[in-house]
Amino acid sequence: MSYGKMTASIDIVSTEMVKDDEGFVRRKDVVVASVRAYKEDLHPNIKWERWLNMAPFTDARVMFRFRVIPGLTVTTAHVIVCAGERYRILRSEDVRGRGMYIEVLGAELTPTVR
Repeated sequence: MSYGKMTASIDIVSTEMVKDDEGFVRRKDVVVASVRAYKEDLHPNIKWERWLNMAPFTDARVMFRFRVIPGLTVTTAHVIVCAGERYRILRSEDVRGRGMYIEVLGAELTPTVR
């Protein structure tokens, strides 16, 4: 993966519960890291062997690949924000076990109106 292919700017976000001065608890997004990443969208008509082997992750519609961030473990508790859209992390793993790149499968989060 060359640095030139990492054209998407992403934020890795953690959600925390914060209590305000009046005692109400609300969610607050905290940006843990901002990095450049390679973004690949999954289209249903593409039958790549790699995507077919990920059958348990049928909700996955996007893959991000970025360099390892020292001291940060990316988990399913985080959210990725890219170009104003939020993606729930379904899986993150070390690419080929070398400790150089992280690959994340994600599904787009759609806001609900109440």
